[in-house]
Amino acid sequence: MVRVLVIHDEGLLRSALVQLLRSDDGLQVTSMSPRSPRADAPKRDARPTDVCVVDGDCLEGPGEVCGARFRALCGDRLVVLATPERPGVLRRAFDGGALGLVDKDASAQRLITAVRTVAKGERFLDETLTVALLKGAQMPLTTRELCVVSLAAEGAPVAEIAARLHLSRGTVRNYMAIAIRKVGARNRVDAIRIVQSAGWA
Repeated sequence: MVRVLVIHDEGLLRSALVQLLRSDDGLQVTSMSPRSPRADAPKRDARPTDVCVVDGDCLEGPGEVCGARFRALCGDRLVVLATPERPGVLRRAFDGGALGLVDKDASAQRLITAVRTVAKGERFLDETLTVALLKGAQMPLTTRELCVVSLAAEGAPVAEIAARLHLSRGTVRNYMAIAIRKVGARNRVDAIRIVQSAGWA
């Protein structure tokens, strides 16, 4: 029996994924929300999870941080659900140590196959995601530039970004100008849109 933990922040979709996976008699499935980890989480005395199925949009922060967070819940056997339109999410999942990457548009059987493959410690990658994963590797921004854009996306003004990152205001403006140029944006708002739609932040 393969023990599976489903993590998704939308209750209806989380329930649907649980029911889908339970259609395979060899899978024992529980679930939880990333926002309220105690809501549906397995009990402390329960046996550990074999595979963790995570919605890629729940992955926040650098790949290593995401991976550490989810590995703390369910070990190193992660299956991440993603789309080719968001290469940054795929890159974070890969950098975070995910063994399985499944297209959200894949069939139910593909997800079950991915879970069973990852449970054996093997890698599973949907072919529809391979090009997007390579694009994710080409993320043009440095970590600092991405931090500046991410904070700007939260609505932080230049002075606040400078204070939070321990930089001068001029340096923050320079990072933002470089980020705008690198992503081919027209302005700050367009740069934020491009970065977010690609899933880089």
